Amino acid sequence: MAHIGTVAAADDHPHSQLKYDVAVRALCEFTAKQGDLDMRFTPAPTADEGVAGHRVIGARRGAHYETEVNLAADYGALVVRGRADGYDPHARQLEEFKTYRGDISRIPANHRALHWAQLRIYGWLLCRARELSEVRLALVYFDIATEEETVLVEVQSARALQEHFAQHCQRFLEWTESEASHRVSRDKALQGLRFPHAAFHAGQRQLAEAVYRGVLHGRSLLVQAPTGSGKTIGTLFPALKAMPAARLDKVFYLVPKTSGRRLALDALREITAPRGALPLRILELVARKTACEYPDNTCDGAGCPLARGFYGRLPAARAAAMALESLDQRAVRELALRHAICPYYLGQELARWSDVIVGDYNYYFDVNAVLYAWTAADGWRVCVQVDEAHNLIERARKMYTVALEGSAFDAARRRAPAALKKAFAAVSSVWRQLVKAQVERYRVYESLPAALLTALQEFIAAVSDYWSAYPLRRAGELQEVFFGAVRFCRLAAAFDSGTLFEITKTATSGAAPRSHPHSILCLRNILPRRFLAPRFAAARAAVLFSATLAPPDFYRDVLGLQPGTGKLDVGSAFDPEQLTVTLVPSISTRYRDRGRSLGPIARLIAEQYRARPGNYLAFFSSFEYLNAVAARVADRYPAIPLWTQQRQMAESERDSFLARFVFDGRGVGFAVLGGVFAEGIDLPGSRLLGAFIATLGLPPVNAVNGEIERRMSAIFGTGYEYTYLYPGVQKVIQAAGRVIRAPTDRGVLYLIDDRFTRREVRRLLPPWWRIKRDDCARLFSGR
Repeated sequence: MAHIGTVAAADDHPHSQLKYDVAVRALCEFTAKQGDLDMRFTPAPTADEGVAGHRVIGARRGAHYETEVNLAADYGALVVRGRADGYDPHARQLEEFKTYRGDISRIPANHRALHWAQLRIYGWLLCRARELSEVRLALVYFDIATEEETVLVEVQSARALQEHFAQHCQRFLEWTESEASHRVSRDKALQGLRFPHAAFHAGQRQLAEAVYRGVLHGRSLLVQAPTGSGKTIGTLFPALKAMPAARLDKVFYLVPKTSGRRLALDALREITAPRGALPLRILELVARKTACEYPDNTCDGAGCPLARGFYGRLPAARAAAMALESLDQRAVRELALRHAICPYYLGQELARWSDVIVGDYNYYFDVNAVLYAWTAADGWRVCVQVDEAHNLIERARKMYTVALEGSAFDAARRRAPAALKKAFAAVSSVWRQLVKAQVERYRVYESLPAALLTALQEFIAAVSDYWSAYPLRRAGELQEVFFGAVRFCRLAAAFDSGTLFEITKTATSGAAPRSHPHSILCLRNILPRRFLAPRFAAARAAVLFSATLAPPDFYRDVLGLQPGTGKLDVGSAFDPEQLTVTLVPSISTRYRDRGRSLGPIARLIAEQYRARPGNYLAFFSSFEYLNAVAARVADRYPAIPLWTQQRQMAESERDSFLARFVFDGRGVGFAVLGGVFAEGIDLPGSRLLGAFIATLGLPPVNAVNGEIERRMSAIFGTGYEYTYLYPGVQKVIQAAGRVIRAPTDRGVLYLIDDRFTRREVRRLLPPWWRIKRDDCARLFSGR
């Protein structure tokens, strides 16, 4: 069986009868949605409130009342199944429960139409199962605030309900039959897929074979493969090749940056081009802010012309999309505008019917990730590929971290309507008491204050009720504070040793006795494995790859990878003679020694530049250090052109920085280690001759990292390594990887710090580097 969005044979024989398993709700969402797209925030019950509401309704019925009634029926090759909320056999009344908050008249008409469509499907399933000639259908709307029920009733004959069922099933079946045809064509083409190049790079065949076996047998894999080993094609090609045998529905190729999406799409074109029009639907998902055509408008039919009538025009746009060879950002936008619908939400809809989806990490790993939600709900068999996977730790930590700022809360409180003053005051009172009781500027607490959570939950309920009564007032500071509170309470429900609860006092705390405390309440995730583990478990196979995934246990532990996850260390495709690596231990880049290091580092850069004029990158631990060395070079060696990375550079400024690295150019670019220029950029040949790395890259020693070290020590016994050493050396290797990008490249790399001589550091560096040591005493002579 297969769920919506998937097509599978009833057994392993290619010509056996195809079956489609679809839930009632999913069926109706495909066939019964109508009217406008409306993505404005609407206060709604939480999942827990919805469950509680269902229990209350069920408890009010008699002892004879049946709840959660399992129902199913076939329609041709379609198997429709679901669970009706309740049935009263005495009254022959089938009920569908819908919880809501606020004014029932504000439930959109298209939502009610969808509710009726679902209930009528359930009505036929019940009539068929119990041989009923007619049934009473009741939509029960339950207000979670007042616990009042509004019951809408109709009586339908079994014949009418059967016709309704058939109409929706036929509409869905026509689509799924075309999907079955596509699936057969796709799998047949992929079985004959050939590698797009005459030969594999060194190590690339090893990589491809390991990925193929992992996908085929449902195992996950950590792959460390150096720059230039062809990781993108080396992971995508075998995953596609394995799709038919592994009965995969989709491949998700997830990236941390926009440039990664472009590389993946280019690789997919290379793979598919030799066979012409391969029946493979490749979709690029982009951020909402990037895709939105009317960013200043509300996301509903009244505010946006592309939301108006969205569901009426969606079927034609969806059908047209299936005929396209490429569904990249440009193609989706052009298609959406041709059909006058929203490009962003068209892309979301097309994800259900695409074979390969290229997008950001957050589409699968974030708390609200749609790809993960659909995978779990619809039973998709997927291969998740995580590009530049060393980035996933920090990205995931941010996904599951939330901070409430006292100044923002206070600003919203001052402008809040009178109806919300009491809710604001309750939160402020608890918050103020917490800050007043704390002597330290920064403190981590072992548990969450119950009074704070209660006040925040009551605040959320009060704002939700207010917006239900005044829906046009959802905007500005109040909305931002509300979302922060919702996120805080949601993450608080999963609070454990992998998350820190912190209170930080700002410099102005307590300055104004009557003001809200100037402080920050933060739930800081440091160990995202609790949240990521279910996402890895939901995938048929996961492949995480990067040039820096050492040691693998660090990533397994922190990311929550499945037991049995394999590891592969692919050898370098480059000759050690291509890169001259020099260790300079006589210079200390520790904070206390930086003043003394400026002259020697500037002299080393100038010396190398004179010996071989060209383009170089120099990496430092901070902007202050970077600017100090750059100023010393500019002062003492004015003939050397230089340019520096600035804080919060716009995309155009970043492009200008990289544009200075022309072929056969000359100059030195100064950048921060771990920043935007330290990885993910490609400067082959004479565009970059070498790099200077004047830091070990260790995260700063501060209160937060100190607490992370303590937690990591308690959980894994490796606090220093997991907090400082491994993240630091990973940044060094990524930055060094900018120098050699092709077999014909020749370059130099300087590792500047005495700590590079330590055994625990050296064992983490790439084994193909041949490191020579130069104490560089000459750098300390003269001025």
